[in-house]
Amino acid sequence: MLNRETSTYNPYLAARHEWDERYGDFVTRARNWRTMAFICALVALVATGGVVWLAARSHVIPFVVAIDNLGRPIASATAEQASAADDRLKRASILNWIENLRTVTSDSIAQRKMIDHVYAQIANGSHAQAFIGDFYRSSPPQTRTQTETAAVEVSSVLPISDRTYEVEWVETTRDLYGNVKSTQRWKGSFTIALDPPKDERLARVNPLGIYVIQASWARIL
Repeated sequence: MLNRETSTYNPYLAARHEWDERYGDFVTRARNWRTMAFICALVALVATGGVVWLAARSHVIPFVVAIDNLGRPIASATAEQASAADDRLKRASILNWIENLRTVTSDSIAQRKMIDHVYAQIANGSHAQAFIGDFYRSSPPQTRTQTETAAVEVSSVLPISDRTYEVEWVETTRDLYGNVKSTQRWKGSFTIALDPPKDERLARVNPLGIYVIQASWARIL
């Protein structure tokens, strides 16, 4: 009796079976690797998107710690963000401007820098520019420093409106030996305008973009 398998032997099917045995495993592996590569690329894309999203949303909160002269912390808190429109910055800017304007020092380099800072915070073509120019011509610090110095202590900076401030300060004049010649109280009115700097040069001399456009003062008797 003939074997059924022998009687049904097909060379084509046998060759196909041999192909599947030899190369089918390679084809399956290649398909699995392609699937794995696609999954890895998808994971990398999701991870990259997540990193970009976190970077766009993340922000740094400054934390300020005050220490004494021995290096011991005495106070700490998160720093508040402020813009040039913040009233505290306006008042601080006017205070520094008054001190630079009215101080007379024997250090000629420091005096020159203070004058430069004064003019850096005056709007071009404004009333304040002409007023301060007249003040420096009538009482030039370079001449006064040959016989005296003047120290300025601002006592108050009070807002009259959103752009005008009333400032009171005390000027102490001393001779070249440090003896007090006079102590005078002054009051002034100053109007400012905001123009944030758009280039690095202006940002260096007036980073907040606060400019004085009106200025006047008088001695308190």
